[in-house]
Amino acid sequence: MLITKGITKSYDGFQILKGIDLEINQGEVVSIVGASGVGKTTLLQILGTLDTPNQGELLIDNVNPFALNRKQLSVFRNTSIGFIFQSHQLLPEFNALENIILPALIKGDSQAVAKEKGMKLLEALGLQNRYHHKPNELSGGEQQRIAVARSLINQPKVIFADEPSGNLDSQNSSELHQLFFDLRDEFNQTFVIVTHNQALAEMTDRKLTMSDGLILV
Repeated sequence: MLITKGITKSYDGFQILKGIDLEINQGEVVSIVGASGVGKTTLLQILGTLDTPNQGELLIDNVNPFALNRKQLSVFRNTSIGFIFQSHQLLPEFNALENIILPALIKGDSQAVAKEKGMKLLEALGLQNRYHHKPNELSGGEQQRIAVARSLINQPKVIFADEPSGNLDSQNSSELHQLFFDLRDEFNQTFVIVTHNQALAEMTDRKLTMSDGLILV
């Protein structure tokens, strides 16, 4: 599902990534761990096409996203990639269902189709009775589940998560972690998760450790 070869990245002459080679299979849940400042988030941003490498190659489902023009890349990102961040980044003026379906509307789905898909996801996450609530009316765990549903709405090929449980208490963290594996089992979804949470890292199919801009073998 995802291959990188020799990915490097520098900022202001300081090399953050020093040659990342990586292969992730469809349906894998992979965690990336390491001390702060070793390049985990930089790598995730490049894998998610939010940043570009100085050198190296990225393939997602045999597509090189950096060979696409800006419009093509926007479409690819919208349809093939899902994002979950530490801060759920829900729009406060929209209710749960409206937040979930935004990527589907951007893709071109009709309101009716998008809402049908959104309600199915809400049901799968046990939040069907909360669809009309705005973010400030939802708990932290519920907000993050809404963010997960939003990341899934276009059935992306891979989901990238950056400290997804960083703002949650232990119970909500555990529930969110289990949700990733339930989604993988149901949808054969691929997850790449940057985390400091060792419990989550130990649950994943593979734990990759980064140090000084490299993935340790």
